[in-house]
Amino acid sequence: MLTESTLSAAERAAIDKVPRGLFIEGRWRATARTLPVFDPATGAVLCAVADADPADGLAALDAACAAQRDWAATPPRERSDLLMRVHRALLADTDRLGLIATLEMGKPLAEARGEIAYAAEFFRWFAEEAVRLDGGYMPAPTGGSRFLVTRQPVGPSLLITPWNFPVAMGARKIAPALAAGCTCVVKPAEQTPLSMLALAEVMAGAGLPAGVVNVVMTADPAAVMTPLILDDRSRKLSFTGSTAVGKQLLAQCARTVMRTSMELGGNAPLLVFDDADLDEAVEGALAAKMRNIGQACTAANRILVQRGVAGDFARRLADRMAALPMGRGTEPDVVVGPLIDAEAVDKVQRLVDDARARGATVLTGGTALPGPGTFYPATVLIDVPDDAELCHTEIFGPVAAIGLFDTEDEAVNRANDTPYGLVSYVFTENLRRGLRVCEALETGMVGLNQGVVSNPAAPFGGVKESGLGREGGLTGIDEFLETKYIGVRL
Repeated sequence: MLTESTLSAAERAAIDKVPRGLFIEGRWRATARTLPVFDPATGAVLCAVADADPADGLAALDAACAAQRDWAATPPRERSDLLMRVHRALLADTDRLGLIATLEMGKPLAEARGEIAYAAEFFRWFAEEAVRLDGGYMPAPTGGSRFLVTRQPVGPSLLITPWNFPVAMGARKIAPALAAGCTCVVKPAEQTPLSMLALAEVMAGAGLPAGVVNVVMTADPAAVMTPLILDDRSRKLSFTGSTAVGKQLLAQCARTVMRTSMELGGNAPLLVFDDADLDEAVEGALAAKMRNIGQACTAANRILVQRGVAGDFARRLADRMAALPMGRGTEPDVVVGPLIDAEAVDKVQRLVDDARARGATVLTGGTALPGPGTFYPATVLIDVPDDAELCHTEIFGPVAAIGLFDTEDEAVNRANDTPYGLVSYVFTENLRRGLRVCEALETGMVGLNQGVVSNPAAPFGGVKESGLGREGGLTGIDEFLETKYIGVRL
């Protein structure tokens, strides 16, 4: 039996204001089935939202396809103006939208508000990019004709977003799609649909034309999305999620040779050399580990510390982690909120137990808390061997796993010994070493003496099994554009 969540008046008002239906062709659509949304801090139900079936998904694609021609023909300045209105509206509604994200996902309220500001910045960045789509004109080498190069929207796009950053990941996909002139169907994660519904409402209020963005939630993603992926009218898939699911989607996209962007799993190494500023390294490790309670693909998964400073670094980090306040994300000063669900807690505990059994020492934390809610304390392990399961699996929780190394080559080789390559972090005061190691690391992003790399103005993405393509930065809009060459005979 599902228990309804007990909320404050402000929390209930924020939830009740969010539309509960599918957003298709500019209208809210009810469904026969509903999908419960849980509060991970209590395990109780916040509310229920519409649960799409395959016919609803097809209706959303129909709407996106019907709107595609007019949206592509909309002047770039008008598309830019719409995105700027969304940017301003998000900032004006930060408190409510942040509260919604905290209630359905669990992250601390201050961090959720930061996510709204981060999401808003994608709309501003791509509003500026919308009016800067370029091309080219040049004479043929033989001189008898001219090469005219232009860029056009890919077309109707399918955007699948994760639960850990429910507003920002939607913004990072929707903003460049709209800026490029693409319509879209968005499927948010079933754990966190309210944030996407609230974002759709904000966009509609900013003047979004009907059918340009459509939102479908479902408890059965495969049944709803597979027909859309196999439909030859869909021309782009942008997915953020696990590598295993990403591989399945890539295989489906091969049927129609659909354009894809894949932001997949990670196994981020964080390297601390013996010449690092340890205060800076500890702060960087905290930022890289504890953002979103460790539930981020960019979270430091393996912390490798040079032997001479490992003990000092570990003690400092353990002291800081042990002092982090834990509780419901809406409570003042909380840093460690609940994990997304009980399955996540079980996974973290299994990984910690495995590391301990293989010789790791727990400096703080290490044991899940009893309910209600899905809480796991900030945890620090030292002497974690390379054969521990958590060295090869995304922890997705507040566990800092510290291993030791002796030489630079050893650190780089161990950091690269993974099929993943999203992000890595390096702490050293030696500029030559820093640049040398950054170039040697097999990741799409590197933080040098900093624990946060995400920025809407920078390209986000990985190599190897961490993904394809880039989101954000100057290249983010390219994922939604096709290059066309026109030969002109003179």
